[in-house]
Formats: sequence, structure tokens, C-alpha cells
Amino acid sequence: MDLVVMSLEPWDDVWRRNQHLIACLLADDPDLRVLFVEPAADPLHDIVSGRSPGRGTALTLAEGYEGRLLRFRPVKWFPRRFDAHADERLARSVLKRVGRAGMTHPLLWINDPAAAPLARLSGWPTLYDITDDWLAADRPEPELARLRADESWLLDHAAAVVACSPELVRRKIAERPGGVELITNGVDVDAYRVPRERPADLPNSSALYVGTLHRDRLDVGLCVSTAQALGEAGRLVLVGPNSLEAAETARLTDAGVLLLGRRGRDEVIAYLQHADVLTVPHVVTPFTESLDPIKLYEYRAVRRPVVSTPVAGFRDADDPHIRIAVAADFPRAVLESIQARSVVPEGAEMPIPEWNERAAQMRAVIDGIV
Repeated sequence: MDLVVMSLEPWDDVWRRNQHLIACLLADDPDLRVLFVEPAADPLHDIVSGRSPGRGTALTLAEGYEGRLLRFRPVKWFPRRFDAHADERLARSVLKRVGRAGMTHPLLWINDPAAAPLARLSGWPTLYDITDDWLAADRPEPELARLRADESWLLDHAAAVVACSPELVRRKIAERPGGVELITNGVDVDAYRVPRERPADLPNSSALYVGTLHRDRLDVGLCVSTAQALGEAGRLVLVGPNSLEAAETARLTDAGVLLLGRRGRDEVIAYLQHADVLTVPHVVTPFTESLDPIKLYEYRAVRRPVVSTPVAGFRDADDPHIRIAVAADFPRAVLESIQARSVVPEGAEMPIPEWNERAAQMRAVIDGIV
């Protein structure tokens, strides 16, 4: 079987849902081949934003999968507001690479609703895997209108639709008479239980957040007030790719927050294991209500105390070692947790869902399509 995956994230060393699932599927099926299509490079937007222009990539073999995993990054040369056919052009560039990869009738796995034109042009059986409700995000109306149209088409035409959270299922089921299957996220528990050396740049007393720094999720003001409340008792540390504006980043660093940047998936485990407390300073919005945070499973796997705002996933977890605090109480709760220096005893947690279980669910959906 061949899969073409239209991803919202690149295939890199910061693993997200589809990388975990695809890696499990490849390990379980020696005949499976995957073409992983990364988000398009957008050089003009990069230049306008003051960044070095991104570049596309040709078909590239990913290491470690015996030639069965290919990567491709197309290029979007002009903004959609100037090029109404930008998504169709991207779709045709993917069609060409699929042919070059020797795939004749693959299954199309879509995370990015902007890939709907590829499903229309190709006619391939399509799986729509919904991981975020982008219609609830803070975006310009023209972008939201495009997303609504693309998602509506996918909900109506995809052979199967899955979603990562109960809230996403609830929101999308009305537009999907055939049903939306719930497949939540997970973690490789054994990998997170192997002891790692303490990272040299992790402060001796730390409240840690791991994840992409993005205004859709991270409450910058709450991070500032938490860093100030900690004072000499500890340091708020953020680990992950930084997608914040320059002014937001400056506000954090001026408050004493330590931003360490992106770390690979194996490195991240060491930071989680050695932090005094793990934090989730997220905003509570209709967008975050749609999420099933992967960090929920990763945080629980390392047996460290957690302080979170009342966001979906953490708020609903049946885990006595997760403390929920509204924004007004969050800085004090983090400070108290650092001062307590508590450790979650082994055997004290409830069972934690694993990625191989989720991959088996996804394979059953795929088998139902093909």
C-alpha cells in the first residue's frame, strides 16, 4: 500500500502526531510506502517577515525506513490573495512527485485542509485526520473563508474522517453524516521512562514548558507573570520552536523567561525528566478547546508534577498529579509546586495511551477505505 500524507508540519526531529503514527505503521507493515508532503516553502512571505527565504526540496529519502519513506517540500511562489490558483498549483506539483515515486493509486491522508484541491484533482481515496480546529483560530476572514470551503468539501467527500479530540468530533459530526471517528494522541511510555542525563542548560530549579511557542496556544502574559512570581525560587523555561512575534519574544526574555529553542524528540525527554514542575500556560479559547495535547501524554509519562490552566485534555485528565489553576492562580501554583519538589511515585498513575495503540486504530480506518 502507498500513502501520500499532506502534513501541517515538516518531517523533522520535533515529532508530532502524524510522524508517530506513520513511523508505527511503517514498522508494522514492510510493504507500506509513504510520501510525506511537508508544508510548502513560502519565500516571498519569509522575505516580507524578515526571515531567510525558505526553499523547497526534491523527493528525498528519509533515513531509517529502508527507502519506504520519501519527503517532498513544494514551493508556493505567490500569496493566495494574488494567485487564486496557488493551492491547485501545489496540488499539481504533488501529483508529479507521486508519479515520479512510482505510486499509481495511493491513499491520500490529509492533515492540512488546504490540500482539498489535491483530493479533487486526483480522485484518490482520502482520509481526513483533523488535529486542530483552525476555523476557531484567530485568522483573517479571507483565510477562514478558504479553510471553511476546503474543510466542508473534505467532510462531504473524504472516504473517512478521524479527529484527535472529543470536542473536534462533536463540532464536525453535524457536517459529516457518515460519522467522525475519535483517535486521540498517545506516547511511547517506555522511551520516556529510560533515564537521561540532565541537560547542561536546564537551570537547577525549573518550571518547564515544552511545545511550539505560538499565540494560538501560549499565554505570553501568563508566562511573564509566572516568571516574576518565581523570583529566586526558580526559572520558567520554554523549550520548542518559537513562532512568536519579536515583541512577544522580547517581553518574555525581559521578564527572565529562558527560551531554549527547539530540541529533538530524544533531547526533550531529558528536559521533561529533570524539570521540577511541568507547566501548561495555555490560553483557554474555542481553538484550544478543540485540542488533544500530545504534551498531556508526554508529561504524564515522565512522572513529574504538572500545573496547567483549565484547558481541554489536562482539565479532563483523571490524574491527581495534575493541578489545574486559572490564570489568576497559576503563578502561585507553579511556585508552590517548585517549592514542594514532589515526585510522582511509580505505579501511581493511570494507564497512559500509547502510539502503537493509536496506529492500530488508524490502520483499521485505512483498511476500511482500501
